[in-house]
Amino acid sequence: MIEIGIVNEPSAGFTAPNAKRVEDLGFEYLLMPDTQNLSADPYGQLSLAAAATTKVKIGTGVTNPITRDVAVTAGALATLQIESGGRTICGLGRGDSSAAHIGKKQATGEQLVAYANAIRTYIAGGEVDRDGTKSKMRWITPGEVPPVPIDIACTGPKTIELAADVADRVSFAVGSAPERIKWAMDVFNARMLINGRDRRNVQVGAYINLVCDDDEQRAVNLARTGAGLVSHFAGMKAASTDHLPPQIKTIAENLKSQYDMAHHAQERGTHLRMIDDDFVRWMAICGSPSLCLEKLRVLLDMGLQHIYLLGGTPYAEPHGMRITGIVDVAEQFATDVVPQLRKEYGSSERAILTT
Repeated sequence: MIEIGIVNEPSAGFTAPNAKRVEDLGFEYLLMPDTQNLSADPYGQLSLAAAATTKVKIGTGVTNPITRDVAVTAGALATLQIESGGRTICGLGRGDSSAAHIGKKQATGEQLVAYANAIRTYIAGGEVDRDGTKSKMRWITPGEVPPVPIDIACTGPKTIELAADVADRVSFAVGSAPERIKWAMDVFNARMLINGRDRRNVQVGAYINLVCDDDEQRAVNLARTGAGLVSHFAGMKAASTDHLPPQIKTIAENLKSQYDMAHHAQERGTHLRMIDDDFVRWMAICGSPSLCLEKLRVLLDMGLQHIYLLGGTPYAEPHGMRITGIVDVAEQFATDVVPQLRKEYGSSERAILTT
């Protein structure tokens, strides 16, 4: 069955009730970013989400190798895995706003791979070599804690390739335009042919910019922030833009120097002046349930097995109202689109066979 999740920031006092709503709406995943200067701590809030729910899978979307020592992250994930009854997932990326807001650079690909492998070893009760120090979780009996799937978010070709090599789940963060998803899928599939991994052991999906609303202009307005965010990911300072299509290349290059990190993922970002309506309609899926279905079918037929919704909110602040608004906006998608997707894409095996 196609898996459908939603990304929502942790917010003290609001996470638990929102998590229950997300589960009741039928989403299978609730992911929370680990970005300490912009939102509450995810692990404490995810524990509250676990206590308020029984089925939805929960995790980071995403954490990174820079702001937390890998032993700290592994310990938090193992704890959450026990508390949730095995419903935990580790969404992992190179780090962006979390690193930038403390004056650090995002992780290299090598750091990302080492971090993922160390998380697995720690949670399995194994020993990690920490610069000559033999390090392990003394409170974990080997094999006691179920493995936590590593889900690597990736935008550029190198990160897609390393994710194909080491991740349990690969999640593209390239927007929702079919040509972008096709490009990412082609890079992924080519790498899988080289690394020799069993395709059945790696699930592939994407963070999808989507706002379902019968008022298309309102949907476009709500999707603008997310479109700017993913465009920024494509235009990281050290990243090559040679592979980008013309619709996004110029914007990505401009965002290298003009991205308003002080208002990262916020409606007040000055960089959003570059994100016009036509670009939002290309980068995101915005509009009625029938339009959302039509455009999602194209992407799912390329082989995506899971999607994580990057939606919108009508509220810029306060934070609790902002993140509650994301769930409010997602309700029409959950009610009017998800049931039809379930009918048409009921088997994850189908998605594998279409790649």
